[in-house]
Amino acid sequence: MALQTRPWPRDKASDSAPELALPPPYTAVRLRELGDAFAHAAAIAGARGAGTLVHVGRFDVAEFALVLEPEEPLRTARRALYAGMAALTDALIASSEPETMVEIAWPDAIVVNGGVVGGGRLAWPHGVGEDEVSPWLVFGAMVRVESTSGREPGTDPSVTTLAEEGFSSVMSHEIIESFARHFMVAVDAWHESGFAAVAKTYFERFRREQGLRRDIADNGDLLLRRMAGDAVEHKVLIEALASPSWLDPATRAPRA
Repeated sequence: MALQTRPWPRDKASDSAPELALPPPYTAVRLRELGDAFAHAAAIAGARGAGTLVHVGRFDVAEFALVLEPEEPLRTARRALYAGMAALTDALIASSEPETMVEIAWPDAIVVNGGVVGGGRLAWPHGVGEDEVSPWLVFGAMVRVESTSGREPGTDPSVTTLAEEGFSSVMSHEIIESFARHFMVAVDAWHESGFAAVAKTYFERFRREQGLRRDIADNGDLLLRRMAGDAVEHKVLIEALASPSWLDPATRAPRA
């Protein structure tokens, strides 16, 4: 999964947003508060290339999208979602209190102390065949930092914010910067040790269940096996990606 960037001038339309402190492989594109990082990254992916990280200048939500250039067929390259999710949870854990539970609900939701705060998603060009190398992928994510809805904390335990869960001093841009660093680690592990290294980190963010073995197929599908039997439960990744479990399509924000 390539992070090699191409030289490109800074996006002049977004000078009001804070700068990101990113490692050299990344090039930041900043959008103003009403921007859509995921859609914008997909629109410019072909021109800007790998390592382009689009982010939105918001304090209440950490919203960003990263352009990737896969080096393998689309059917296996979609496993980049798992690398992105592992990096995102690692970024949150790095800023959390010791007892905070940061987990993944397959395949794309981030759960903190039992409440959903956001998640990740994946895009690729229309018309690319499963056995073709896609010219680009986009991993996008949103994490709810603070609530602006007026909802009383604890009203619905299935949703929450980072501020409610003890991340009171964490800023949106810091989450994005931390993700960028952890994603580089995940990509390096993938290159050096194979995808199994990514899967291991991803599954460490799952709630443990006795007698259940989890695997990720070559095409990204989730395979669940009970130790007591031979049956395999099969969850299809491409179907799950069509409708992110954490995203409210009406508000284009994490479900509240």
